[in-house]
Amino acid sequence: MAEAFAKRFQVSGKKGFSLAELDPRDSCGFKNKDETKAQTGKDAMAIDALQNRLYAEGKRALLVVLQGIDCSGKDGTVRAVFNACGPIGVLNTPFKAPSAEELSHDYLWRVHKAVPPKGMIGIFNRSHYEDVLVVKVKGYAPPDVIERRYEEINHFEKLLSHNGVKILKFMLNISKDEQAERLRERVADPEKRWKFNPGDLEDRKLWDQYMVAYEAALTRCSTEHAPWHVVPADRNWVRNAVVARITRETLEAMDPKFPEPKDWDPATIQIV
Repeated sequence: MAEAFAKRFQVSGKKGFSLAELDPRDSCGFKNKDETKAQTGKDAMAIDALQNRLYAEGKRALLVVLQGIDCSGKDGTVRAVFNACGPIGVLNTPFKAPSAEELSHDYLWRVHKAVPPKGMIGIFNRSHYEDVLVVKVKGYAPPDVIERRYEEINHFEKLLSHNGVKILKFMLNISKDEQAERLRERVADPEKRWKFNPGDLEDRKLWDQYMVAYEAALTRCSTEHAPWHVVPADRNWVRNAVVARITRETLEAMDPKFPEPKDWDPATIQIV
């Protein structure tokens, strides 16, 4: 059942995939907003407990990639799904425009440095996929370089998978109308204006090009070891519920174990 739920959102990797055919307002079977938000809270607490086991086990890691166009809710997803986790076992890395130092290396250099170590949950707020999305749409690299990167990313993620890193990738799919509404809210609300960047309006003009770039990335880089999940994101409570449930079920399937004591027997310990 758990696998069946996640598969509903997975991209097959076959040609012909179209974001336009997916409804960003799909309720995903969640009918009651308050009940769904309560369940998301329970899932978040379960993720915290599972993360404790993952940290204690110290043998594997979970990498959660959150990708989406401006206003898709990446920050809100992190708060709703992972804020219950203790800070000792969770790393949240936001990827912004690369620095001069980062540009002096290959494009995966800064990403590999941020991969969570064993025992940790790592969250990428944006990710290495910016290098086949923004870079492609804005023409920061020639087409032949972009084309090569899809395979390089697949090899990179396979390397991580082979070395104990479970990868969950979520594309938060909002509609153009919903993005417009959220941008208006940012401008109107003094407490949200800091989030607004006039440059976002320039990116909005490139909506169609971004959708084409996303479709290519999702299709070319949805693999057995690191599948893409497209999450309806027009309604925050649905988006959070989907990500929380898939993350919880993934950790449950990983089934991390508390290690048994080594070189000592609890039955022989006396504390006076």
